[in-house]
Amino acid sequence: MVVSSLSLVTDSWVKVSWDEFLEFAEHSDYQHGRFYFYQNYMRVEMSPVGSIHGNNNNVVANVVNFYATLKNIKIKGWVNTSFRRMNEGECQPDLAFYIGEKIKFPPLNNSPVNINDLAAPTLVVEVAASSINDDLGFKRLLYERLGVKEYWVMDANNHDIIAFEIIDGGSRRIEESKVLPGLQIAIVKEAIQKSLTQDDGEVNRWLLGIFS
Repeated sequence: MVVSSLSLVTDSWVKVSWDEFLEFAEHSDYQHGRFYFYQNYMRVEMSPVGSIHGNNNNVVANVVNFYATLKNIKIKGWVNTSFRRMNEGECQPDLAFYIGEKIKFPPLNNSPVNINDLAAPTLVVEVAASSINDDLGFKRLLYERLGVKEYWVMDANNHDIIAFEIIDGGSRRIEESKVLPGLQIAIVKEAIQKSLTQDDGEVNRWLLGIFS
């Protein structure tokens, strides 16, 4: 499959050079796309985001932030932000968090976060529907390569969440977060389930009760 400056194949991994990737990623026509680069392959996602995606994104962010706040864990979150390691990789996850006492916050500007100079996010979350196989496969390899510590995949179709610890360049499935010690992944899943029939206030009060 060939990519030219006049055409863009979306929602599929396409072989390109790093320079070709940058041409697309920095082009004004594609500013609403989500860009990924791994081992000379680019993926661009420009599909509209539905309510189930937005709801799950919101709930997972609340779970993480409430837990960190009540447990006095230092945290800073980012939504739909690009993280770039020059000549090697790029991602734009739904949610990304820097966690821990030694974290250094990225500068506040409109450029991709440079993880050549700054560490990769501690925790990355992708909300997946049609892309679930890709999120569990190629993207997981990308996050392993970039040095993310923990990766969660939210399966929007089945209201499930699959979490991985990334260690020694590989990953393994976990049932309790390593970067948010004591947080059971089952709690995140239950919060998602509750959000299908309850408003945010009800779910948040339940979370506060659990975490307190």
